[in-house]
Amino acid sequence: LYQQNTLRDALLAGTTLNIFNNHCDRVKGANLAQAINVLQALVLTDKEKMLLTPTYHVFDLYQVHQDAQYLPLQFASPNYTLGGEKIPALNASASKDKNGAVHISLVNLDPKNALTLETALPGVSFKTVTGRVLTSASVSDYNTFDKPNNIKLADFKGAKKKGDKLAVTLPPKSVVVVELK
Repeated sequence: LYQQNTLRDALLAGTTLNIFNNHCDRVKGANLAQAINVLQALVLTDKEKMLLTPTYHVFDLYQVHQDAQYLPLQFASPNYTLGGEKIPALNASASKDKNGAVHISLVNLDPKNALTLETALPGVSFKTVTGRVLTSASVSDYNTFDKPNNIKLADFKGAKKKGDKLAVTLPPKSVVVVELK
């Protein structure tokens, strides 16, 4: 069942985890049945070699939501259209950890267009915004044993405080988690 894991798989993983977090009142737990050398694997191996997949990096980003308090978000999303079918181009989820930091996970499914989001966060005060992003030149890109860091996490500089709101510009085909403190 070995299958290469692409950025497209990471976008789907982020979207699925956002859905789970947004319905945490009903979804009490979720897991991957297998993690290594299988469909939607986190890790791929070849004898003594190992690489982390784009899906691994999404799970790394999203661990900030574990044991955190869900925060509802309100935002408008443009549609992404493919083959006559429309879906929201942007999905997101937010939570507050035990130390008071707010984490917002965002997925831009549009492979060609950046998305700008501006949202108020009632009851949340923050001074700093940091983040990490997972993206690549193509949704079909993946890590190989020769290029294990082809797709990897990078610092995200597309979020800022704008008055009492958060303003974010998401690159096309990206998974981003921002932290507000």
